[in-house]
Amino acid sequence: MVGKDFRRQLEGYGLTTAHIHYRRPDHPWLLQTYVWQDYDLFPHFPGLQRFLDFWQRTLEGRLHSVTVAHSRLIAPAEIRAVNGEFRLN
Repeated sequence: MVGKDFRRQLEGYGLTTAHIHYRRPDHPWLLQTYVWQDYDLFPHFPGLQRFLDFWQRTLEGRLHSVTVAHSRLIAPAEIRAVNGEFRLN
């Protein structure tokens, strides 16, 4: 049985990590961090956009900045032709 995460990777999803800085509601001068990680589609990141929309609608901590890293874990293999033959006896 194939896992959900593996199936998503085959559909083009890549591992996305967002480092979110936000202001504390009780001390707005103080920044805190939150790390969000899930499989998402580059370049529009619909999953991350939904999460950030939820954050702004529901949570009190005002967003300061978001840094995103993305990597496709499954990609075409790199194959190089090599001339020659090696024999091991």
